[in-house]
Amino acid sequence: MRTLELTLGEAIEVCKTLGNEHRMEIIRLLSEGPLNVNDLSTKLKIPFSTTAVNVKKLEDTELISTELVPGRGSQKVSSKRYDRIIINLRNDVKPPSDNLYRYEMSVGEFVNCEVSPTCGLLSDEGIIHIEDDPRSFFEPERKNAQLIWFKTGFVEYHFPNRIPRGSDVWELNFSAEICSEATYYKEDWPSDITCSINDQEIGLWTSPGDFGGIRGNLTPSWWDINNTQFGLLKNWKITNEGCFLDGKKISDTTIQQLNIESKPYISLKIAVKETSENVGGINIFGAKFGNHEQALLLQAKFK
Repeated sequence: MRTLELTLGEAIEVCKTLGNEHRMEIIRLLSEGPLNVNDLSTKLKIPFSTTAVNVKKLEDTELISTELVPGRGSQKVSSKRYDRIIINLRNDVKPPSDNLYRYEMSVGEFVNCEVSPTCGLLSDEGIIHIEDDPRSFFEPERKNAQLIWFKTGFVEYHFPNRIPRGSDVWELNFSAEICSEATYYKEDWPSDITCSINDQEIGLWTSPGDFGGIRGNLTPSWWDINNTQFGLLKNWKITNEGCFLDGKKISDTTIQQLNIESKPYISLKIAVKETSENVGGINIFGAKFGNHEQALLLQAKFK
């Protein structure tokens, strides 16, 4: 049974979200299995647009997750994330913020890169420098990027290490909205994407495709709908037991192997290797592009 435990402060937004008949009914329906917005709209007997707004609100508070199912017309399928919610009403419950380090970084704030075309960067207003020219990745304006893409190579980010010295870090999470990179877009376009933390590979994910044809929730209207529109929100978790992708174990790399205390920063490298079986490139989305209002999010739990 998957449980979400909240403090009083954290519970406010969740309670606001659940204080709606339609959203509660969506949760109930998803308890029976994943559904797309069309199915939910039919079962609820309310307009598609109303259903979509309520699904988005449940996504924003992370009560449900939505993934794109390839080969079914860019169909987005939603699933319930938790089976129960616990709210701590005692004042002496230690807030999670006391032992949680959280940092969100723009997709353009990489400190090192090596990329090959097709490649490029977009701000929320337009193309940065020149498309399909790796030199664009070294322009100062790259820090304004909201979408970056390349065929092969890597980008490396340095998150500030603000974890108190001597702390026991027992869980590290990294999440990002990503997908493959094809000309325009192509749903059936697999790509092997590798993530490394502090030069230790934590696991590989094969993206099923590059998604377009339907405008992303946050994608600006000036970006043509025949181009990449959104990705999938993926979460890597590293503990003493290994590395997990969206809850499924993908490698035996443990948190001890990351040597988090050894550097003043936490290095994250996202790569598409030329030697991979599926060399399908990558798109990395910022907080103003795609379907999820976040950029690169790193979280560490310690005691």
